[in-house]
Amino acid sequence: MDYSFLIILALAFGAMWLMTNRTRKQQRQAADFRANLEVGQEVMTGSGLFGTVVDIEDDIITLESTPGNESRWLRAAIAKLVEPPVEDDEDEEYDEDETDDDEAYGSEEELAADSIDVPDDLSSMPPARPARDEDDPEKK
Repeated sequence: MDYSFLIILALAFGAMWLMTNRTRKQQRQAADFRANLEVGQEVMTGSGLFGTVVDIEDDIITLESTPGNESRWLRAAIAKLVEPPVEDDEDEEYDEDETDDDEAYGSEEELAADSIDVPDDLSSMPPARPARDEDDPEKK
């Protein structure tokens, strides 16, 4: 009897089991997340709508995307929880330590000498190229 076929078959079943086990674990985590939704949480739907949970009725979740704009979604449409942005305290410390702008960047004369003059119209553009004979439909 050829054991190499049995080894290949066992490896295939092992790989299938590992892939389905990982998928089931992700599905279980998503179901637990949706089951534990609470009013006031900020979430994102599968289609990318951000909103705050306002009301929960069985499988219907009411989201408020902007103040006064509410929409109803199926519980299964909620994809993930959005963490609110965290304010950095470092910004406040940096503001206190700022130096005078003139000392940091130089005088206005030095800045003007280093600046590039950019025109705000098309007067500096070269004229358009004339059409070639082969591109001109009247000469064909």
